[in-house]
Amino acid sequence: MRVIHTKNFGQSLAALPIAIQKKFDKQSKYLVKDLRHPSLRCKKYDETRGIWQGRVDKYFRFYFTIENDVYILLDITDHPE
Repeated sequence: MRVIHTKNFGQSLAALPIAIQKKFDKQSKYLVKDLRHPSLRCKKYDETRGIWQGRVDKYFRFYFTIENDVYILLDITDHPE
């Protein structure tokens, strides 16, 4: 599997603190290796549009779709508790 991102994702990630960006980098490596990695806690977020949600940490989530052998990153945002 490989990862690409949308322009929106790149802008959202760039606007986040460096510490969160580094955490995401670590999580994206787990994503490439295994969607079921425990720290990612990936789950279907929107079944009809095929959008998945993954965990960066307790406060941030990233959203993506899966097409063939590619994860397409859509957005990264804070997670309301």
